[in-house]
Amino acid sequence: MAHLTTQKTDYRGNDVALAGLVLSVLTFWLFAQSTLNIGPLMAEDLGISASLLNVAIAITALFSGMFIVALGGMADRFGRVRLAIIGNGLNIAGSLCIVVAGATLPAVMLLLGRILQGLAAASIMPATLSLVRTYWSGADRQRAVSMWSIGSWGGTSVAAFLSGMLSATALGWVSVFYVSIAVSLVAIAIISRIPESAPAKGVSSHTDYAGIITLALSMVALQIVVTMGADLGWLSPTIVALAVTFAVVFWLFLRAERRAHHPIVDLAVFKDLVFTGATLSNFLANATAGLIPVSMWVIQSGADMTPEQTGYLTIGYAVALIGCIRVGEKLQQKVGSKAPMSAGLILVVIAITLLMATNVTTHTYVVLVIIAFTVYGLGLALYATPSTDAALTSLPPEHTGAGAGIYKMASSLGAAFGVAIPTAMFTAFNTDGVAWLPEAIAFVGVQHNIAERQAGMVAMGSVWIMAVIALAATLLVLPRGAGKDMHLDGADAADAA
Repeated sequence: MAHLTTQKTDYRGNDVALAGLVLSVLTFWLFAQSTLNIGPLMAEDLGISASLLNVAIAITALFSGMFIVALGGMADRFGRVRLAIIGNGLNIAGSLCIVVAGATLPAVMLLLGRILQGLAAASIMPATLSLVRTYWSGADRQRAVSMWSIGSWGGTSVAAFLSGMLSATALGWVSVFYVSIAVSLVAIAIISRIPESAPAKGVSSHTDYAGIITLALSMVALQIVVTMGADLGWLSPTIVALAVTFAVVFWLFLRAERRAHHPIVDLAVFKDLVFTGATLSNFLANATAGLIPVSMWVIQSGADMTPEQTGYLTIGYAVALIGCIRVGEKLQQKVGSKAPMSAGLILVVIAITLLMATNVTTHTYVVLVIIAFTVYGLGLALYATPSTDAALTSLPPEHTGAGAGIYKMASSLGAAFGVAIPTAMFTAFNTDGVAWLPEAIAFVGVQHNIAERQAGMVAMGSVWIMAVIALAATLLVLPRGAGKDMHLDGADAADAA
């Protein structure tokens, strides 16, 4: 068990402890995100609908985003090591639910497992990064933060590749979650040896329960509307009722936050136009993760490729992102945040444009996918660190903590809805296609997969729009040179990522 103490200690972080923290982070960014590639295979084996699959995929990031601020505060009060261990325990429980989903109540167990994985991520992310900030210092801290960042950003970049490989083993796709369980067990064994850190232990706190509950209810209602609307009918009583529920409950959330003494979302930070623009940019940049499942599913359904084969096409994503993630940091130190953020988003737009070209032959599209994912990885590498600085360096010191929490929430919620919207569009059109599209664009090559290709183009178009808005927010709102020579400590930057 961890030593539950908040007393000063001479403990200094080492590589073994860091490995435990990074492994914890990977449980979400690598293993939980593997559904972006193997989702259709899971749906086929479990006998669930495509719409329900879309809910299951997006709900993990949704629950992470909804609770990450609240659980970060709990880590400060009750112990960061304790919350990291609890988070890994939640991941084990969630992964077990998914593993047994094929045997009993597949839809219920899958959704329960994905929700638990989201709560695991919300527990692990702030707790592990706070431990890095506590037990590493100087150059060692910079290195530790870089490794932590690689675990998060880099984990997603290898998720499709690794999940594809594991799905081809004798156990099939469930092996992904068996490995995730093993990783969490190793992580618990390592981090339980780290001294406890609970700087706010014993400090009176006023938890914003009204804000937490209303935010959760409104976001869940909105996600169901987005992912199930096409199946149930946009004007069906269920969808209309959920849309009204979202509007009313979200209004109650805003009302509660204005009145709360310690809100989970301090609305005052949005008075800063630079912070608002940078946070919007970050929300939409994370939303571009929707290109991963759409491109993978287009190839799997349209070209009869396996998840293993499609996973290999994304290797350039991992190489470019992991290899260049510190380039954005160096550029930001020299020219400010705006230039590398803008350059990164331009590359993201280019990558999505390439992936929209589903009207070409299969061979040509495979080549485009390889190029696009490499460009996408490079774009995110340039964008990652400068985007955090752009948001938080504009805020006064008393609002930096609140701003970091909102920025983290925006990252997860952006990923949740960025996946939910294009996958819902793909599901809506991949059977009958898009009637008006062939009149505007000629689709060459084989025609038996025309519906999937049209669905992919339209769904990818929604991701393209998000990326363009993110770029516009960056270009129009951020001042030239923002963040230059006033960048955050590396841990502070990653804390908001």
